[in-house]
Amino acid sequence: MDEVFKALADPSRRLLLDSLNAHNGQTLAQLCVGLRLTRQAVSKHLAVLEAANLVTTRRRGREKLHYLNAEPINAISDRWIHHYDHRRVHALADLKTALESATMSNEFVYTTYIRTTAEQLWRALTEPAFTRRYWGASFDTDWRPGSELVWHEKNWTGKDPEQQVLESDPYRKLSYTWHTFTPEFASAMDLDPEQVAAWAREPRSRVTFELEPQGESVKLTVVHDNFAPGSGLLSAVSGGWPHILANLKTLLETGDTLPGGPGAK
Repeated sequence: MDEVFKALADPSRRLLLDSLNAHNGQTLAQLCVGLRLTRQAVSKHLAVLEAANLVTTRRRGREKLHYLNAEPINAISDRWIHHYDHRRVHALADLKTALESATMSNEFVYTTYIRTTAEQLWRALTEPAFTRRYWGASFDTDWRPGSELVWHEKNWTGKDPEQQVLESDPYRKLSYTWHTFTPEFASAMDLDPEQVAAWAREPRSRVTFELEPQGESVKLTVVHDNFAPGSGLLSAVSGGWPHILANLKTLLETGDTLPGGPGAK
């Protein structure tokens, strides 16, 4: 956590985070606009933020896009928050909320580093024995591109030919379409039926998991995209993914899940 607090201590780096919070997925040139800093200075500050995992990047054609990443703040909140006094708790909570609500780019991007192997992480993403523990969901599919994916969560089963595996490169990349929103889903999850009906009218979104071994850890980047502008569903999943992924990380690193989550003892 030293790198996180060091990164947040600099006002210029906080301005960069503010800029990404206002508009996520910016290029270096876009981030330089409005800041009284040279391109080189902005690049150096971004390198510090990336090293602290507060910013994650993705290539889109020739462009390198920068995204806020809430994982370090979630780690502070979930694991060490009790060490801080009341005012600092609220300050961190406000920052955590800001990082998780940065949805201006119409996609959710989140990067975490997990002390495991790519093989074990792949199993955790695909095998029901794992997914039920950290997510509370499981999937019936052979994980081949084009195959249907049947979604089970609580006492609800989602089956739809448009729920399918899009890409499956074992230990490297997995992508599939998100489930169908139905009145039965709203009832099973105790959600507002009107809100779920609004989500159902949106384009079907997709989630992609990118795995990159790095020493004794695996860099996992989750991209949830294909949302309509102003998507209400994007706001909902942006709040849910951080806990699912923190639960996944804790399960693989400790053998147990976070208190209060699926599979918690």
